[in-house]
Amino acid sequence: MQIHDLSPVKGSTHVDKRKGRGHGTGNGKTAGRGHKGQKARSGGGVRIGFEGGQMPLARRIPKRGFHNIFAKPLESVNVSALNQFEDGAVVDAQALLESRVLSKCVYGVKILGNGEITKKLTVKANAFSESAKAKIEAAGGKAEVV
Repeated sequence: MQIHDLSPVKGSTHVDKRKGRGHGTGNGKTAGRGHKGQKARSGGGVRIGFEGGQMPLARRIPKRGFHNIFAKPLESVNVSALNQFEDGAVVDAQALLESRVLSKCVYGVKILGNGEITKKLTVKANAFSESAKAKIEAAGGKAEVV
């Protein structure tokens, strides 16, 4: 088989419609744009969210709260996920990445208290919930804030 012998599977491709190429094509004259009006013109149309001059929805709704664009979001990990580590291990963000508990490199990790922990671990994270800290220490481990 040569490169020139290759072709798409029958029925998998179609010819694009050629607009404005005569009335015999069914897409001539106004080329599917209708008669006159803003959207019929060359370069015509309106921007996203434009409501014909009416005050747009995005501006009618009141603003609430504050969103910090510089915030560095923490990734959350439950204590139940820490059971896969060996007894006495030091668990930090790097260890969580290597064991695939975390899927991507993150700004920081917060340990949450869902589930149970049975192993004595030294857990180093940016933040701990009160219940997570209590469960880690009850199992004989340490919860260190980095």
